[in-house]
Amino acid sequence: MKTYIKIHNNVFNTYNMIVLFISAMALLLINSPTAFSAESADKEKILTAIEQRYSGKEFSASYEQTSLLKALDVSETASGRVFFSHPGMMRWEYTAPEVHQIISDGVNLWIYKPDEKQVSKGSAANFFKEGAGGAFLSDISTVRKNYNITINSADDSIIEMNMIPKKKNPDISSITITVLKDNYNIKRVVTFNSYGDATELLFSNITFTDIDDALFEFTIPNGVDIIYMD
Repeated sequence: MKTYIKIHNNVFNTYNMIVLFISAMALLLINSPTAFSAESADKEKILTAIEQRYSGKEFSASYEQTSLLKALDVSETASGRVFFSHPGMMRWEYTAPEVHQIISDGVNLWIYKPDEKQVSKGSAANFFKEGAGGAFLSDISTVRKNYNITINSADDSIIEMNMIPKKKNPDISSITITVLKDNYNIKRVVTFNSYGDATELLFSNITFTDIDDALFEFTIPNGVDIIYMD
């Protein structure tokens, strides 16, 4: 009986050592410089390709927007066309469900609702904090500066990336972007906040072309109410 117990324990101990050895080797492989450098190289290649595609470029795109307010269990949709120029210049022209415009010259921000005869005016930096609302597309160089980036997945057609702000921001807990692999156009942007809300932007008809800077300026019409945002 004692001999059996001794043999059994030896087998058990040998088995445990084999498992520990295999586990240790797996960890070494996963965390080895070769594996780490390969992953870093892939991410670097993707980020560089995106930067080359968007850095300093002017472009426009059609978009469909879906916003989910988790606390109210409400989903809202909108659509229109957007124009971007470097750095920080944007013009969002909403055509549905109601017509309005969000315009920034990189410093000032105007939100114009013609049906309500109302203009809200404020600081672009305050409204588009850390790239909120897809604002990072107007200055792609801010992505590396402001976010920790991981590659979630990739296949033959798309790459999905996750971006976590380096500075805590209740308005942005993370941003997921989907990139087309053939041309590195950004097809989809989903922004999540700390309250569980999400805003998805789907871009189509992306066109890289020169855009007149006057498009990002706004003259407040006569006879409209002006609201100054902090």
